[in-house]
Amino acid sequence: MGIVAGLDSSPDFTRIVVCDADTGAVLRQGYAPHPLESPEGGGRPADVDPQAWLLSLGEAAGGGLLEGVQAIGVSAQANSVVPLDAQGNTVRPAMVGGDKRSQVAAADLIDALGGREAWAQAVGSVPQTAQPVTKLRWLARSEPEAAARTAVLLQAHDWLVWQLLGRPVRRTTDRGGASGTGYWSAATGGYRPDLVELALGHQAMLPEVIGPADAAGTTPEGLLISAGTGETQAAAFGLGIGLGDAVVSLGASGSVMAVHPEALVDQYGMITSLADATGMHLPVVTTLNAVRALRGTAELLGVPDLESLSELAMKSTPGSHGLVLLPYLEGERTPNLPHTAGTLAGLRRESMRPEHLARAAFEGMLCGLADALDVLRGRGVDVRRVFLLGAAAELPAVQAVAPALFGTQVVVPQPADYAAIGAARQAAWALGVSQGTLDPRTPPVWQGAVAQVLEPGEELAVGQAVRQQFVSVREQTHPGAL
Repeated sequence: MGIVAGLDSSPDFTRIVVCDADTGAVLRQGYAPHPLESPEGGGRPADVDPQAWLLSLGEAAGGGLLEGVQAIGVSAQANSVVPLDAQGNTVRPAMVGGDKRSQVAAADLIDALGGREAWAQAVGSVPQTAQPVTKLRWLARSEPEAAARTAVLLQAHDWLVWQLLGRPVRRTTDRGGASGTGYWSAATGGYRPDLVELALGHQAMLPEVIGPADAAGTTPEGLLISAGTGETQAAAFGLGIGLGDAVVSLGASGSVMAVHPEALVDQYGMITSLADATGMHLPVVTTLNAVRALRGTAELLGVPDLESLSELAMKSTPGSHGLVLLPYLEGERTPNLPHTAGTLAGLRRESMRPEHLARAAFEGMLCGLADALDVLRGRGVDVRRVFLLGAAAELPAVQAVAPALFGTQVVVPQPADYAAIGAARQAAWALGVSQGTLDPRTPPVWQGAVAQVLEPGEELAVGQAVRQQFVSVREQTHPGAL
């Protein structure tokens, strides 16, 4: 079938992989950082000129990287809004990332529709600060002139696809990207324009949602551009996860997602009902505290890094001599305890040693993620293996504890650009469908991720006892929270 490219425009950089369309083998790669100015105090900017994404894309594709490529897929950061005027020009910089400016806007929107359950029923998620719908409410309240001029709403991957195609009249998106906006329902497969109006104050044009194997269009040079999708969906597609698979991501905060045949509506708002990049669904449960609990413990114990904390934890034993850490250092979303703090229970003279606290941090983090997994299992989601992602997944203490606590096989893929690979796989799918060689219902089968496979084995019973110890402390401290 030839060669295809996947482009991932993350918050900090653009990465491009060029792949064999039949096997998925990566043939060459390109990379360029985004030319973004950090705000005062560091961190990521909440407002970004989208032209920075194009500049980075051009630099990453330099040196003839895309020579011979027949199709391109685009993945980009989720939770972005590019507001355009009626002529297609940006009204203001794109609003990106977890934007704390919109905390009040999120609460306003929840009340305006009648509460969390009303939102869950409407679009499968409850407004959060990062979501586009919440950013629109902030825009209407804080920059009413810009809001009034906003005629078209795109996300980052929609905007990049539109630019690659030469800014045609038709603007498109995919189910995966649309499902994260807060104004498209994965359950019904349709927009809720009334929620755009509720947030922005007036209607706006929204991109056409096309199918997973559909092409967004063809460039004047004959290059096919596939539908594109959000980074989360592209990474899942690049990993090749399917029914029975869950993905646990270990960042500062944590997330658990799994492939499911139907959209889940959760009246408590713990599940965000996303669509995936294949026509299935991708329910997601997030925790606010994952690796940040490890970093906090490392600082408390005076160890220099997480590798040292892991080494220390391995000197303890399962159950940490009775120490239990509820790692709710930033409040928590799962369970929904936004104003709580962390708890350290089980202190006895013999347990007051650095190695036991170090182990309790790892067990507490992973038990919190097991709680999130159980939210999905409790709704009928089949979990037969767990893919563990993030730099912390490589730590020996994580690998020693996770299989027994999760109660299932754990797969630790080698680090790779899975979002870019997923975008390339989507491009290969769209190319194959356009050529009549692939079925629009069945994506191309690519070689799976190279991975380490860990089994719970004989440690399963011990792990479940550790898990029960955590659940008992959680129930005692926060009765009925889950």
